[in-house]
Parts: sequence; structure tokens; C-alpha cells
Amino acid sequence: MRTYQQKSEETRHDWYIVDAAGQRLGTLAVHIARALSGKHKPTWTPHVDDGDHVIVINAARVELGGKKWDDKVYRRHSGYPGGLHTRTAREVHEKNPQRLIEMAVRGMLPPNRLRALQLRRLRVYSAGEHPHDGQQARPLSEVPTH
Repeated sequence: MRTYQQKSEETRHDWYIVDAAGQRLGTLAVHIARALSGKHKPTWTPHVDDGDHVIVINAARVELGGKKWDDKVYRRHSGYPGGLHTRTAREVHEKNPQRLIEMAVRGMLPPNRLRALQLRRLRVYSAGEHPHDGQQARPLSEVPTH
């Protein structure tokens, strides 16, 4: 018996679409990260990029529970003394609603060399239209969850 090791030339990247309207940010990000990393496929191999493309529409209508709109804080630091910048989830959402989903999905992917490749296949749009009609994307609900 031999252990199967997938090769990068054997990969196939499908297209999925998900409507973020009325969905919780964390739950949505878990499903998107799973599809981007390819963990839903039986041929998943940790060191091979086998994930799929994911299109997210209606990002402006995503939901957060409880008081997270004001309590969840995103921090970044410039590296200089006093260079800490903080923004609440509401401020991030008002400025760029797509960024909220992108940051949530990025945080759920492992911090390795494949993360940048996987995030390139994520396309987030704040409205209901997208320019990827030719790819014939299937709903993300068709991805099996083990």
C-alpha cells in the first residue's frame, strides 16, 4: 500500500459563489477558508495548493453578532513609537466592506507560503454583481463539509 501524494500539476481549481447577505462573518469565513485551502477535497495535501476560487457577493450586508460592530477592534502598528492605529469593525465596514471579509478569511488560513496564493483566488464584491459570469460558479453550499 502506498500513501498518495498529490502533485501541483494534478490540481483542478473550481469556482464557487457565496452570498454574504444576512450571514455571520465568522461562519462565512470558515466555509470560504475551507474552500480556498482545498480541505473539502479527498485529495487534499498540506503542501500542495489545491483550493478553489471563491466569489463573495453582497459583502456590505454581512452581519456581526451582539456588540461586535463596536467592540471588535482591528489593530496595526507602524513600527514607530506611538504608531498604534485602531479601528472598530464598524469603521472598517463603512470605509471598505470587502476588507472585513478579506481580513476574516486571512485570519483563518494558516500563516505559511500558500496563504498568499490562496487569497489570490478570493474575490469579494460589496454589491450583488460580479464580472465572473463566464466561470459558471456553483453555490458554496455544494462544497461538502466533513
